[in-house]
Amino acid sequence: MIEGRKILIIEDETSIAELEKDYLELSGFQVSIEERGDTGLARALKEDFDIILLDLMLPDLDGFEVCKRLRQKKDIPILMISAKKDDIDKIRGLGFGADDYVTKPFSPSELVARVKAHLAFYDRLLNSNVRKNEIIEIRGLRIDKTARRVFLNEEEKIFTTKEFDLLTYLASNPNVVFTKEELFSAIWGMESLGDIATVTVHIKKIREKIEHNTAKPQYIETIWGVGYRFKV
Repeated sequence: MIEGRKILIIEDETSIAELEKDYLELSGFQVSIEERGDTGLARALKEDFDIILLDLMLPDLDGFEVCKRLRQKKDIPILMISAKKDDIDKIRGLGFGADDYVTKPFSPSELVARVKAHLAFYDRLLNSNVRKNEIIEIRGLRIDKTARRVFLNEEEKIFTTKEFDLLTYLASNPNVVFTKEELFSAIWGMESLGDIATVTVHIKKIREKIEHNTAKPQYIETIWGVGYRFKV
């Protein structure tokens, strides 16, 4: 979707900047212009733009340096635009983190097409990484809820299904005290008619796998007369 996407043009030639702006706005983009490298960099870092069109030859701070500093802070498309056609300049620009290099003179419609293509690529890239593993980490213990794996100081510990479910339930509700009855209901539900002693057994097995000293647990604490809680 193009409507509302914001573009910053950093270009010291007013006629070229205005031409780019007109064509991009006709395509539905919101466009801003900065004519200096230093002010363009400051604005690009301060505001949220979807893509940057960056001229190479700029006063005060050239496009290479702007691109380098911007790439250290922002992961957005950067299209470098220049009258310099030498391969070495293209290589330098791409090496500093530019996503594309357009030489002047150029077709405004081609520029719009490239802008749309790079935005579409970045959108696909972001969407492909949307789902990341949900992980709980505390004091060397890492619980990967998505992959259902547990690591202690980078060493994987093997858990049964119910052991994992019980540990994850407690760790997902830190500093909350649960009775054995509450834990039994949450983890076993109607699957078992056994008594709540199974909770105690499973807590013991979990502690043997993650606690350095089961007599003085640092993760799952016993609250005498009540139940258990996961300490953070």
